Amino acid sequence: MIRFTNVHKSFGAKKVLDGFSLEIPDGQTTVLMGYSGTGKSVALKHIVGLLEPDLGTVEVDGKIVSELDRDELAELRGRIGYVFQFAALFDSMSVHDNLALGLERKGLDPAAIERRVRHSLEVVGLPDASEQFPAELSGGMRKRVGIARAVALEPHYILYDEPTTGLDPVTSAVIDQLMVRTKRDLGVTGVVVTHDMRSAFTVGDRVAMLFQGRVHWSGTVEEIKATADPLVRQFLEGRP
Repeated sequence: MIRFTNVHKSFGAKKVLDGFSLEIPDGQTTVLMGYSGTGKSVALKHIVGLLEPDLGTVEVDGKIVSELDRDELAELRGRIGYVFQFAALFDSMSVHDNLALGLERKGLDPAAIERRVRHSLEVVGLPDASEQFPAELSGGMRKRVGIARAVALEPHYILYDEPTTGLDPVTSAVIDQLMVRTKRDLGVTGVVVTHDMRSAFTVGDRVAMLFQGRVHWSGTVEEIKATADPLVRQFLEGRP
């Protein structure tokens, strides 16, 4: 389980998280949604120790992330796949080498690396993309390679930061179905940051809406569709 408890985070005078508390249960996909600047991506970065809270705690499997030493943090990150908003692939490296890099750092032998790279590309429907470079791929294909890189780690958790941003509706639907299959077939726990309500309702089991740096509302997809909360309804309906 991932647990945020009273997390505060500021950048200079700008307060981003202001008492953010949330539990993310195992085996489900939790969607973080809300207006821009409410702290969704900032919260995500706390899970892998890219940021540390000014106050409060972030726990993963009972361990407080900010208290882990270097080796413990590396071990934690080895159990968490992170799909960045723009894939964050290394342009000078082939798809194969982008996927293999994290596996080499984990100390896997070459045969195991080849097996995982091949399997991960098959999972995302790109079995023949191994020797291509990011510049040769479409935006949707780069997103799928980013997911493959996360899957290759055989993680317990996968964090998705705006996975459908900038994609056309058909490609977005492909990414959504890929996230659904990843949870179903690999049993991973997902955390998805998105503004795309169609995507949120497709991939999510639970939804948490952030407002002014904290959780304003949380519940199941069915519950959010039915809620009368005026702030949630305004966001879902796109009203100014």
